[in-house]
Amino acid sequence: MKIAFNTLGCKLNYAETSTYQRGFVAAGWEVVPWTSEADVYLINTCAVTETAEKKSRNLIRRAHKTAPEARIVITGCYAQLRKDQLMALEGVWRVFGADEKKQLVAETLKAEKVSEAISSSANMTFGAYSSGEERTRSFLKVQDGCDNFCAYCTVPYARGRSRNIPICEVVKMARNIAAEGVKEVVLTGVNTGDFGRTSGESFLDLLKALNEVDGIERYRISSIEPNLITPEIIDWIASGTKFQRHFHIPLQSGSDTLLKRVGRRYDTALFASRIDYIRQVMEHPGEPRVFFGIDVIAGLPGETEELFMETYTFLKERIRPSYIHVFPYSRRPGTRAAEWKDQVQDARKSERVARLEELCEELHAAFMADNKGVRETVLWESSVKNGLMGGYTGNYIRVEKPYDAASVNRLEEIVL
Repeated sequence: MKIAFNTLGCKLNYAETSTYQRGFVAAGWEVVPWTSEADVYLINTCAVTETAEKKSRNLIRRAHKTAPEARIVITGCYAQLRKDQLMALEGVWRVFGADEKKQLVAETLKAEKVSEAISSSANMTFGAYSSGEERTRSFLKVQDGCDNFCAYCTVPYARGRSRNIPICEVVKMARNIAAEGVKEVVLTGVNTGDFGRTSGESFLDLLKALNEVDGIERYRISSIEPNLITPEIIDWIASGTKFQRHFHIPLQSGSDTLLKRVGRRYDTALFASRIDYIRQVMEHPGEPRVFFGIDVIAGLPGETEELFMETYTFLKERIRPSYIHVFPYSRRPGTRAAEWKDQVQDARKSERVARLEELCEELHAAFMADNKGVRETVLWESSVKNGLMGGYTGNYIRVEKPYDAASVNRLEEIVL
């Protein structure tokens, strides 16, 4: 049997798709490229924007055109939110929502007459991780779901309430990753810092346990809410751990008016205080600067030019992040914000996105200049382009050098 995979959306989806893939491979299936003819096409969808949903539908149509007799299996956030809509599309065999995805592999194997012994053991547990990206990095899912119900967001409806597996199970997966020779792990989740809601454990306890896993040399936290990255966590990371000078922290808006309206659980004062504290304990003269990636939504309902400028000024003059991940607000059916009357025109959203992207270039250039001449450690990847190999420093700066096979998946200290 041949199966092809395609994944849209977040790192969490990629970790889950990789886990599905291992299940099918264990049952003897062959993984083929997406553009090839296959017996089954599995699409892990995203629904964070209208564009993501459109891409998912296009992938379904393309798969059906490539192999009209194939079974098309759909999972992911779009599958949870619009199951009936997806089932109506030609070629779609099964749609697995958030509560059903752990049975995806087993149910598909049963349908293809794989033995009961194999299919019954193929249920995907809640935990998931991706196989090494460039043989160096793996995304490890430690948490799923969210209890925040922000006014603009479909995630709690698509992925359910906040939950996690116990630390001992996460550590087992980290050891499996280490056994594959992977040196770096990125912790992923919908609301990663909320880890422990199910098991009664703490996020800091998880970090400490993972830090002891032999073979993994670097960790990154893919996204953590500002109110959940506590001074205690920051102090521990800064004490000399495997966790890198790299933080991805969602802001969404630099306007307290908008933060309160959409239901975020912090204000700009708290956000700034967390950034300040991280810099205070982790940045020292002659050492690398901390990389801050900040999520911002342009054009939230009610965002006047004055409120937009509050965000712009907060980023430019107060926070000065290393990178801004800019997203235009997408009106999602079923959310509170979709019903608000003061929607921002698309043209104005696009103009604000462009201004924030220009600011991002300015701030990233300043971050690179601040790191000039400092010593950092890079983990070299296997890919080659124009005779060069690349890798990322601990503080997430992309660097290159002439290809050297002996350097692949090795850490090397360099001067930036």
